[in-house]
Amino acid sequence: MRVNQPAGKYYSTDYLKKLCDLWDFRGSGVTNMHGSTGDIILLGITTKQLEEVFWTLTHDMGQDLGGSGSNLRTPSDCLGQSRCEYACYDTNALVYFLTNEYQDELH
Repeated sequence: MRVNQPAGKYYSTDYLKKLCDLWDFRGSGVTNMHGSTGDIILLGITTKQLEEVFWTLTHDMGQDLGGSGSNLRTPSDCLGQSRCEYACYDTNALVYFLTNEYQDELH
């Protein structure tokens, strides 16, 4: 199962704790942070647990789900202006705009 990374891949420790607690409770506890897709990969879940995890992520944690549908991959960005002194534009704002603009094609 894939979970969309936050812009710039900055996580709070509170968010990571909630995610790990959720995955220990509903899944296998095994993760792959930023796999080839850039998303957080949560490995090992039963079909019965999927809806519970989706609900918790989207409603309780305010997280968008990642993944790749048939039309468009989940956008990802670099750290941009938050860490790079040579950044020419706000990459976080660009990915936020693209995600909202193409939301129907992403899911």
